Amino acid sequence: MTNFRIHKPELTTTVDFMETKLKSNRKVPPGSPIFPDKPRLSKEEIAKRKAENDAFGQRCRAIFDQVSPQLMADHYGWSIHIEPDSGDYFIDPDPKVAFQKATQKHPNAIFLEMCLNETGACGRI
Repeated sequence: MTNFRIHKPELTTTVDFMETKLKSNRKVPPGSPIFPDKPRLSKEEIAKRKAENDAFGQRCRAIFDQVSPQLMADHYGWSIHIEPDSGDYFIDPDPKVAFQKATQKHPNAIFLEMCLNETGACGRI
């Protein structure tokens, strides 16, 4: 399993005397499509995209497993962005700087961000 960095929308919270309530600004009724004018994806298309994403993650994980032992000694906890088609990777303590380095060399590529640690996972739970 590959660990991806996912950016989730922030939730608005309101505090009411020792009780925290989550406030949703959702304008679309639950269960309805967000973009009703776009057709929904078929199950085959969803399966195809999942297979492509899994293959992408496996290619990136192979590169990570190959280079991480050498890099972790001096750069533990740094961000690494991997471009699997070329095999290039870009590291920096700041994920934004690592991403800028990656996009300078490969402006139209898709990257996988991982962290130089034992699992490759970014962030904390």
